[in-house]
Amino acid sequence: MPNTLGYNRGHSLDTFPPARGSNWPCQPSVHCVNSREYRFATVQGHRVEWLLRQNCAMTPAQLGIFYLSLSAISLCIGLFFWVLGATLVLPFSALEIVVLGLCFVCFARRSLDREHISIDANQLTVKCELAGVLHQTVFQREWVNVELPVHAQQLIVLRGQGQVMMVGRFVRPEWRAALAAEIRRAARAS
Repeated sequence: MPNTLGYNRGHSLDTFPPARGSNWPCQPSVHCVNSREYRFATVQGHRVEWLLRQNCAMTPAQLGIFYLSLSAISLCIGLFFWVLGATLVLPFSALEIVVLGLCFVCFARRSLDREHISIDANQLTVKCELAGVLHQTVFQREWVNVELPVHAQQLIVLRGQGQVMMVGRFVRPEWRAALAAEIRRAARAS
């Protein structure tokens, strides 16, 4: 699995990736490049790729299990008060469960957002999934223009063959310029 970056990572550019003798966050089957040339990318053969996604504490499956346990507890409390004669507690408990479920669905939908950038042979492919909608753009490697962000809050702009794609929304603002320079070097490499 490719290297993952997010807003809430506690590393500065000087210490990323950690130099504790491990190949974190790479899996043993993937050759991870920890050189000065590629700080955020993973390399598999001649393919260079970046997987950028939000830093979420819970996966949608974990969130579903958490929601079911909260629902069970809330229903048990509502049923307990129903048995004691307080009949309005159970409908409000059900309303609470529905509202909480809607909030969790909105959160889970956004937790799967990601950007996947890959350079292979003669093309640069960008797949951007936001709120369940996948946008894919393929650029010819030699014609793509990588525009570095002027300000920290700007995204990285990829232009080529009349197409424009903005990436880097899941990377800390102070890392975007370094990521853009790395994508540019990888696209220019032969």
